[in-house]
Amino acid sequence: MALIINGENIDDEIIETEFRQIKGHYERTLQVACCERDPEFQGYAKDNIIARAVLNQEAARRFPEVAMEDIDSRLGKLIEEAGGEEHFYMKIGMPFGSTDIVRGNVANGVRLDKLLQGVYGEEAPPSDAELQAYYEASIDAFKSEEQIHVVHITKGMEGAKSRTEVYAKMRDLRKQLTAGADFEKMAEEQRGNEQQQIDLGWFKRGEFMEEYEAIAFSMEVNEVSPVFTTQLGFHLCKVLGRRDPAPIPLEEIKDAVRTRMIEEARDKKFNAFVDALKAAAQIEDTEPCEAGCGCH
Repeated sequence: MALIINGENIDDEIIETEFRQIKGHYERTLQVACCERDPEFQGYAKDNIIARAVLNQEAARRFPEVAMEDIDSRLGKLIEEAGGEEHFYMKIGMPFGSTDIVRGNVANGVRLDKLLQGVYGEEAPPSDAELQAYYEASIDAFKSEEQIHVVHITKGMEGAKSRTEVYAKMRDLRKQLTAGADFEKMAEEQRGNEQQQIDLGWFKRGEFMEEYEAIAFSMEVNEVSPVFTTQLGFHLCKVLGRRDPAPIPLEEIKDAVRTRMIEEARDKKFNAFVDALKAAAQIEDTEPCEAGCGCH
């Protein structure tokens, strides 16, 4: 057994599952390839498991008994949010009707909620002056997103003999455009059908295909792109305008600022509480990961 926390044995499969989830996240965000960061991810996995274990243990110590009505209330909300009992059991990956196990897990959730209520304590809403100070100190978090206004020419394979033919046509169009031809006029002439959009209007990152945005957002205003491809075909685009990120007035986002401020305060209390529990815990790791992995 690799990990023992205050006498509680942690199954190796739990550690492996946590490790796979963490590594999968980094792979999906293209921050890792193959195995070079595995020791680091194993450290994260163990640290996450240790934090959950000491929290659950402390919650069970402080609240050994949970009222049946509290369990019923929480379970009812979970089932309602899932769209019914059948969907609820499908969502948690358990056989329909596994009542005892589910109620035990729900009871643990109730205990944890009670524990965290005590950790956070009384939370007085921040004053307007505190909101203003926090807003000004964190202004980068409250800016609008960069936007660009784009027009484009798109050609697919309809009526073409080959991709080479379409590519050559688009290269020729680009030569004309860089020599001074009117982009929007040419886009109208090259429109494949009436439904094909020429003016894409203003948009921010995340609203179009990543490969399209990678080109468009790297361009200057009035620049004509190189010929590039997406799953929709070959493209040429021109940026007509750019709106740089700018602070959003506090009055427009006061609720969001208040929520962020409260959540940050909670996070500080939570992390300090977990760190104290971990420092006081008896942790045996019979298979420690490499130095610098982030564990403990």
